[in-house]
Amino acid sequence: MIKDKLLRRHLRIRKKVKGTSERPRLLVKRSNKHTYAILVDDERRRVITAVSSLTKGIRERIKDMKGKVAVAKEVGKLLAEKAKELNISTVVFDRGGYKYHGRVKAVAEGAREGGLKF
Repeated sequence: MIKDKLLRRHLRIRKKVKGTSERPRLLVKRSNKHTYAILVDDERRRVITAVSSLTKGIRERIKDMKGKVAVAKEVGKLLAEKAKELNISTVVFDRGGYKYHGRVKAVAEGAREGGLKF
């Protein structure tokens, strides 16, 4: 039942949100343990870059952190750094059917702190 609601919300969002080369889609995915943030170009159907709580560059940063929300914020910051290296400054936010709360919100705030504009 919960997956049905999530899927319906996700499809409703995807009808409206499209990523381009100039303004890619920032997709947030979360599991019980980890958080993933992905930049996608929907026109070319390509993943531009991706960061997760499993990425090597973030492992050292989150070693002493407690809580998944703090880790999600660091994921957003690292994604913003990678996007800046690729000359990407604006994105379209896709919460992936999740409510804008908790880890999803933390990824968005971290990306904004890193310099991305939504």
